[in-house]
Amino acid sequence: MAIKVGDKIPAVELKTMASDGMKTVSTDELFKGKKVVLFALPGAFTPTCSAKHLPGFVQHAEKIKAKGVDTIACLSVNDAFVMDAWGKSQNTGDKVVMLADGNGDFSKAVGLTMDGTGYGMGLRASRYAMLVDNGTVKALNVEAPGAFEVSSAEAVMKLL
Repeated sequence: MAIKVGDKIPAVELKTMASDGMKTVSTDELFKGKKVVLFALPGAFTPTCSAKHLPGFVQHAEKIKAKGVDTIACLSVNDAFVMDAWGKSQNTGDKVVMLADGNGDFSKAVGLTMDGTGYGMGLRASRYAMLVDNGTVKALNVEAPGAFEVSSAEAVMKLL
């Protein structure tokens, strides 16, 4: 069953790259006492994700943070090395935290996965965006399969 507004974020460990190498980030560390926009997508370097989804959040990061958001995080079922390389290629800098859900643990725990086996991609994160305040989901926009409408940076800004 998928997570919904009012639910607490489950305790899961994710990975990110820091200047000194790979770092484990717990969901508690990521969300406790903070307002976070977390958006997820099926894969780094994929067409819609690279051309529209991530670039929108990079472009609008200052406006989103000006509305009281502490962190903007991008999550995908990729490894930390891929997420780091993708972030560098998209010039995310410190605007967007690139989170690797390498085994899909977070995606499974929140019930927001898609089956990409028909495309040779295996289990992936669904495309969505959520607003999380101190570990509680305040808004959740999940895309229909193949769509890109409700999880964009522009759609998220309307929620803030």
